[in-house]
Amino acid sequence: MSRRVVISVVIANVVIIAVAGWLWLRRDDPRPGAFHGEPTSAFYQAIDTRQNDAAPLTMQEVFTAATQTLGAMRRDSTREFTDCDEVLWGASAMGCTQALQATYKGNAIAGQFVIFNLNDGRAADALVSALGKEGFVRQSILFDAAGSRAQARAMGHYVTVSWAGGSASAQELVAALVALDGLGRVVQGRIVAAT
Repeated sequence: MSRRVVISVVIANVVIIAVAGWLWLRRDDPRPGAFHGEPTSAFYQAIDTRQNDAAPLTMQEVFTAATQTLGAMRRDSTREFTDCDEVLWGASAMGCTQALQATYKGNAIAGQFVIFNLNDGRAADALVSALGKEGFVRQSILFDAAGSRAQARAMGHYVTVSWAGGSASAQELVAALVALDGLGRVVQGRIVAAT
């Protein structure tokens, strides 16, 4: 056999092995072990559409200095997306103009929070429904998703997603989830401003 044929065969085998290994070893997009989703309600009627609440969210408004630490977790990073689908897998946020994300970590626990700015309450409800069935937010901080807990809430034209996991006790995990979910209180200020 000529040297070129041997090199071509070796390269082809390396490529085949690499692709097969990637397919075998790659992680599927993780879902939380427990999930709870809530549709919007009449309480959020004042901000049911972006027309009533046109100003975009700001990082400083959502992730204040007071939220640098949440229980046993400390904020690790923040990020803003204009393409909301970058934050999602298996689901789409139709009409979404921004998503703000923060990750938090502690010794035995980690979590993330995302708030989506959608067109209206119907779009928000559709996203919460999709998160419960078709896809989820991409995991941006490492923790075992199998034992994790998450919650998504539609609040007018916003959706918040809180997700916590780690080797902490179930009680500590719930406390972390509640603390992350508290970041969604920013929406209450928007209700007051719209009325």
